[in-house]
Amino acid sequence: MSSVTTESDRFLSNGERIIIGHRGLSSLAPENTMAAFRSAVDHQVGWVEADVDIIADGTIIICHDSTLDRTTNRTGRYDDLTVADLAGIDAGGWFSSQFEGEPLPALRDLIELMNEAGLNANIEIKPNEGGKEATLRLIDGVVAQLERLRPGLKVIVSSFSHLLLHLFKQRAPHVPVGCLYESRTLSDDWRSTLEIVGADYIHPEDSGLTREKVQAFRAAGYGVNVWTVNSLSRANELFNWGATGVFSDIAHQIPRR
Repeated sequence: MSSVTTESDRFLSNGERIIIGHRGLSSLAPENTMAAFRSAVDHQVGWVEADVDIIADGTIIICHDSTLDRTTNRTGRYDDLTVADLAGIDAGGWFSSQFEGEPLPALRDLIELMNEAGLNANIEIKPNEGGKEATLRLIDGVVAQLERLRPGLKVIVSSFSHLLLHLFKQRAPHVPVGCLYESRTLSDDWRSTLEIVGADYIHPEDSGLTREKVQAFRAAGYGVNVWTVNSLSRANELFNWGATGVFSDIAHQIPRR
């Protein structure tokens, strides 16, 4: 995949920190919608994060939860949906009447925006609950969409499921990947896990993260992108410790240098 940046200096570009709009610019627009991703572009945020899963016809959708209850006007799981259903699902009205009718997006919609606007992205693959076949289709679907990226754009693929991430890396060895960790699951075997996965980044939770841990991750050769950081002073502290990036709902407010 020549479209994905894999140089040794991939962690920082022109000295700029990696500031990633968490689920888009989700403080200003409904999370994981094209409105949130376009808002990031409008506010000159160079990176966004999006959560992806697969529906019945193989379409890769962007949605954080395994059900539609919290962020749409529908309830229940989305496994049986097809692409024809997406436009009729309101994924924005819960946030504000301004965004009423904002559809549930597909990953291909984000890829098109990335190509058009020069936007970079962290694609988080959700641990799929539909079994082995659905999981492999999800991985292959993400790979296929990433192959549509124009040259020069940057992407990181991440997951809390390190097994899933290992399978993805086997299928797309040139795509940078990041192992996500909650603080409670970040144990001393992190180096072994990252080496087995073939990770380029570790994405630890902000809560409880220490200078010693950040520096240990960096000393081992990994980029460190921390989630979810909504304090300007905490972001500054993390960067001073050596973190390469942060995920934030207020990405437009955090200085890039």
